[in-house]
Amino acid sequence: MERSAGQVTATGLGDWPGTDPLEAARVVRGELGDPHLPHLVSLPQRGVGSDAVGRTAAILVELPVDLQPHGWRLVDRPGKDHRRAVSALSTDLNVLGDLIGAESAPAPALKIHLRGPLSLAANLHLHSGERALLDVGARRDIRDSLAAGAAGLITRIGAVAPGALVQVQLDEPEIADILAGGVPTASGYRTLRAVADQEAADAWDAVATAVRAAGAETVAVSFPADSAPLDVLATSTVTAAALPVAGLSMAQWEQLAGHLEAGGELWAGIVPRPGAVPGVSALAAAVLTPWRMLGLPLNRLAQLRLTPDTGLDGVSPSTAAAILRRLTQAADALNQEMAGA
Repeated sequence: MERSAGQVTATGLGDWPGTDPLEAARVVRGELGDPHLPHLVSLPQRGVGSDAVGRTAAILVELPVDLQPHGWRLVDRPGKDHRRAVSALSTDLNVLGDLIGAESAPAPALKIHLRGPLSLAANLHLHSGERALLDVGARRDIRDSLAAGAAGLITRIGAVAPGALVQVQLDEPEIADILAGGVPTASGYRTLRAVADQEAADAWDAVATAVRAAGAETVAVSFPADSAPLDVLATSTVTAAALPVAGLSMAQWEQLAGHLEAGGELWAGIVPRPGAVPGVSALAAAVLTPWRMLGLPLNRLAQLRLTPDTGLDGVSPSTAAAILRRLTQAADALNQEMAGA
């Protein structure tokens, strides 16, 4: 997506408090109007099927799931848990379509978030009860099914948000353990073998290629700050990295500088949770201080998108709205810095 006049913009990571999709979508779209990036909300507090893994599993093609005590399991045919996840997503899309249809000037872009292919494989289980991450064939099947399902979701969004430029965020919260061989087996007595870096890059590329072919624009991969594999991301075609910036070492910032200098985007998590929402100056400083220490030109701030550190389902709806509002204010402050450079 082309940024409006090279501006710093803001978005949320996806998860939202409460159980009312209409109210959630209304608030998000109200706070993240153009040039910012509203997102299709997910509401984990609705329960089964609205959690991160179940919601993503709802779009998988020819890989139905059900919920067992140990987590989501791949099965031969869809059951009630699978249907509940599919229904929740369909409801959210219908609500979004109704809301956009009533807007006089809909935002020109929309983001969706999905569990990434490797973290999804780490949280889906085979018939044996073991994690699908164990099996290279299962990982491949999940990757391909996710790619096809994500492309199908882009097409569905095109029907409810005509003309919107869709951006895709792939969440990989377990990526450090996946690449280091630290994911425990189902029994917990040992860990699974590490997945090769190249397989990870190829998996992200497979999903990114599919969604771009379906009309999506930017694809971002979201990581925790600790051990974010920016070197692996650099070998893929994905151009946006999303991670919290609080506590990053200068070595990690230097990696991010290389990513930015190569033309990539940084979706910077700058609002920690829990606690009071920081002031605008503190949020802007979370980026500007390391930016200046690295000698990055201020015009590269246009490659930034500001986000919370995490999803917002753990805070109150009013606090969640306040966080989005503060992010847009911080974006304005950074744009003023850029304009004055």
